[in-house]
Amino acid sequence: MADVGTKNAVKLLSALAQESRLDIYRHLVELGPEGCSTGELRDRLGIPGATLSFHLKELVHAGLLTSVSKGRFVFYQPDFSVMNGLLHFLTENCCNGEPCQICVHEDADTAATSA
Repeated sequence: MADVGTKNAVKLLSALAQESRLDIYRHLVELGPEGCSTGELRDRLGIPGATLSFHLKELVHAGLLTSVSKGRFVFYQPDFSVMNGLLHFLTENCCNGEPCQICVHEDADTAATSA
């Protein structure tokens, strides 16, 4: 799990605070660690290529996505470590840090094996 502090959390949340970027990110999270190509994202979400590239660049710059070139194609994948770090940052002091049913924290090993 990535260590997310206040400044990094602001950067991550700012990147997600736009409808198209949030749609892109949520779709990639749904697909899992393999992600998909830019073309698949464009076809699935109906976002024009130039606009999609701009939003993907912002998500990569924030650290929410990684990109991998495979031949002529670029595949984008969510960085689940960063996502889990952000969720932990947002919920670490829920109920004054006491165990509760609202926020259940799993350690990184448990989360990785249950995904």
